[in-house]
Amino acid sequence: MSIERFFEEMDLALKVLSGVAPTLRESPSKGGDGDPLMSSSDKSKSIALMRVNHTGEVCAQALYSGQKIFETDLDVRNALGKAADEEQDHLSWTAQRLAELGGAPSRFNLFFYFGSFFLGVAASLSGRERSLGFLRETERQVEAHLTKHESELPPSDQSSLRIVSQMRSDEAAHARTAHEIGAAELPSQVKSLMRSMSKVMIFVSSRV
Repeated sequence: MSIERFFEEMDLALKVLSGVAPTLRESPSKGGDGDPLMSSSDKSKSIALMRVNHTGEVCAQALYSGQKIFETDLDVRNALGKAADEEQDHLSWTAQRLAELGGAPSRFNLFFYFGSFFLGVAASLSGRERSLGFLRETERQVEAHLTKHESELPPSDQSSLRIVSQMRSDEAAHARTAHEIGAAELPSQVKSLMRSMSKVMIFVSSRV
């Protein structure tokens, strides 16, 4: 690992946590005709769900950053880089939607970021196939989580629904890419641990 790469990843961490990470695509919420008037209960529910999604994107940036920092395989770095770029869009979209709804990001994002970063480092040190397997399993679990959110978002919040739908499509594509370039299937114990960690993140970020 070069010093330059380390500082690149730390610079990204600052951008992610401060909310100034760059984006490539306009938010899908801009493609509709606007939302009908939302009740206070619907708005509160949307805020909780979108705060979870925002924290999930903070974790995704950290995971990919941690995986890239020691990665030397060009195919793996390219896959991680493409996924991370699209996840930056997700990060921006969810932050923007949270602000529109009158919500705020989780106060625990700093903790989640660095926990995920070191998890990504550990994944990268486990070898090429397992690192790709970690990427694929992460995206599979996130896709399932977003599918659930599509059914839980209030019907009045079509803007958030469009964002979540596009995010789910992107996550599925990232998982396919990881599979195509050699991802290994992770042990069931590792998958269960990942789901348990995700539940902790969801519980905390949906509330604060």
